[in-house]
Amino acid sequence: MAEQRNGPRAERAHRAREFDAFVAGAAGRLLHTATLLTAETRTRNPHAQALLTAALAHTYAVWQRLRDEDPYDLTRRELAARFARTAWRHHGGRGGVLSALHPQERLVVVLRLYEGVAEEQVAALLGLPETRVRAVHARAVATLRATRGPAGKPAGRTAA
Repeated sequence: MAEQRNGPRAERAHRAREFDAFVAGAAGRLLHTATLLTAETRTRNPHAQALLTAALAHTYAVWQRLRDEDPYDLTRRELAARFARTAWRHHGGRGGVLSALHPQERLVVVLRLYEGVAEEQVAALLGLPETRVRAVHARAVATLRATRGPAGKPAGRTAA
């Protein structure tokens, strides 16, 4: 009888260790992704931390049912979906490098350029046609180029 009780307990402990290892390996990049989305700075990113915590909580909740699905991809999709649902909270920039962009533009740019997600996948995730994703991406990149001066410096600043 003790073996039967230890079996499920041991399995839960093993899966918990797997999740801990996943978080240890992926949390840094996912936090950076969340920070870019919320347009916060690396040193001050409470909204990004809350967004990531919620996405990781969702991943943990379904961890037992994951089989062949990539947990990083699952967490990134959850992060993007949560950001999209709460984007109105992140409209104004907070000093981050993408603060000049509208939240939807940030989401597309981060998924396409930073995370390397295919255009078709971004369109499916956001429920938009691919042509709309392409247009949002082009507008966001143009905005970023316009806000940057020569040598990648913010426009309006001169070299000291």
